[in-house]
This record gives sequence, C-alpha cells and structure tokens, in this order.
Amino acid sequence: MTATGDGLIGEGPPRLSVVVLSWNTRELLAACLQTLADRAAEELPLQVIVVDNDSADGSAEMVAERFGAMHLIRNPRNDGYAIGNNIGAEVATCEYLLLLNSDTEVYAGALTTLIRFMDQHPGHGACAPRLDHADGTPQLSCKTFPTLRTAVFFDTVFDRWFPNNRTIPHYVMADFDHTTTRDVDQPPGAAFLVRRALWEQLGGLDPELWLFFNDVDLCGRIRRAGHAVAYVAEARILHHEGKSSSQFPDFGAMWHTNRMAYYRKTFGWRGALVARIMTTIRGREEARKLRKAGAPPEAVARVKQAVAAIWRA
Repeated sequence: MTATGDGLIGEGPPRLSVVVLSWNTRELLAACLQTLADRAAEELPLQVIVVDNDSADGSAEMVAERFGAMHLIRNPRNDGYAIGNNIGAEVATCEYLLLLNSDTEVYAGALTTLIRFMDQHPGHGACAPRLDHADGTPQLSCKTFPTLRTAVFFDTVFDRWFPNNRTIPHYVMADFDHTTTRDVDQPPGAAFLVRRALWEQLGGLDPELWLFFNDVDLCGRIRRAGHAVAYVAEARILHHEGKSSSQFPDFGAMWHTNRMAYYRKTFGWRGALVARIMTTIRGREEARKLRKAGAPPEAVARVKQAVAAIWRA
C-alpha cells in the first residue's frame, strides 16, 4: 500500500477531513474531486484523502496526475467499503470526518452548512446532506432502523403478497419528502459527516459488513452512544446513484450476506435465522423465475450456489 501528499488543500488549517473511496469510477471520481478542489479554493480548506481499491481503469493515476495535493492511498486489493473507508479515516486529522462516495459532486455551500449544523448542535454525532438526482429532485434515501419485520417484507415475496403492509412504508419513511431538516435513524451513506473523536471512540465501520449495512450499523452505534443523527436538507450534493457498487459481480449475494451479518449482530440468532430463511425463499423464487424464462441451467445453479454460500457464512 502506497500513499502520497498530505491532502491539505485551500488556505488555512482545515476542520474537515474528506475520505473518498474509489473503485473503477475514474470520470465520476475526477468530477467529485474537482468539486472538492473548488470548495477548498472558494469556501473552506479541506483535507482530502482518496483511497483507491485497486481500480483497473486508471483512477489512481488520474488522481496522482490531476490532484497531486490530495492524499492518495493505493490499496493493492479491493477491500470493500467498510475497510476502505477505515483505511482512509486513519489518516484523517481534522475535527470532522466526511465519508464521500466517488459518484457525488459537492455543491457550493454544502460542506459549510453541514459543519455549521454540527457546531450549533453539540448533541448530534453525525449528519448527512440531501442527495439530489441529476434533475435536482431529492433522492428518497433516509430510512428507519430495520426490524425483524423488515427482513420478512423488504425485497421479498411477502411485500408483493401483502402490498398493504405497514412495515415497508415505515422503513423507507414514505411520508417524508426529504425537503426539510430533521433527525433520522439512518440518512443516506453516500455523504456522511461524523465527529472524528466519536468515530474513533466507536472504532469506525464494522469490517464484517464489507459492502452493505455498515452505515446502518454505525448509525445505530452512534444512537446507542447517546448522540442524534440528522438529515440536513439545506446542504445538497449531486449523487450518481450506485455507479460503483453496481459493477460488483456478486452484488446480490454480498447484500444478502451483509444483511445476515447485520441481523445476527443486531438481533442475535433470531435475526440471523430470519434473514437466512428470507434469503432462501428469495433465492428459490429467483431460480424459479430463471427456469420459467428458459435461462440456461448454469444460471439457475449460480443462484442456488449463492444461497448455499450465504447459509454457510
């Protein structure tokens, strides 16, 4: 693992360290870092740390060539979201820490607004901005903490069988239009600002939650430590949703594996059992759909193998 630069950009001592995790999103990463450079030049000094998880598209080389003042960490392997962000956060030195996805662009005033909110609300441990689609509409991404009922209904046949269930509308905060500031259980993780002292106290992201549910788990630990988490609608960031994680070849299997790990950690053996059962039902449904659609036998076998691997996890 190699690193370059101190990451300090802009005039004066920064209060905010930004960790940007990169994996095969070269052009999006360039746009993201350019907005950070613009914010540092026009708005507030920053410490920017880029962790490249062994991209094959020249992302790390682009950062070194175009953004040499930023601290670049070349990770020799793809360590996933949780470990990658933890690696970057180890270098952070500022009062506040922002985890920022590489598929975002930071609008003017967003970072200042987030820091101002935290300064004015000492009881809050973290906050997150509003994420916008390209057309300027907000992404509806805040959620309540998942429960055992969530595991039964979310992304399963039961949600379709019982379309009037109250579990999913409550989980996805269907009554919230994301245009006002409020406390939430879990805001979107694509841009998440936390007090660095609290981050270190809690030990960062759980590495077992390799790609998914790590932000949910962190928000839960922040709340249990006695701190609130806020969604700050006045701070806005453009988000090209899912451009990095969607490239991951085992996206579905990893989501279910991480969900099972989260439920085991949060609810014990009952949580793990419910998550496993629902994953099995979902896997069998997917296999049935593939067979009905005339998919090759090896495609059906891959679904079955993924479900079996999750049970062994």
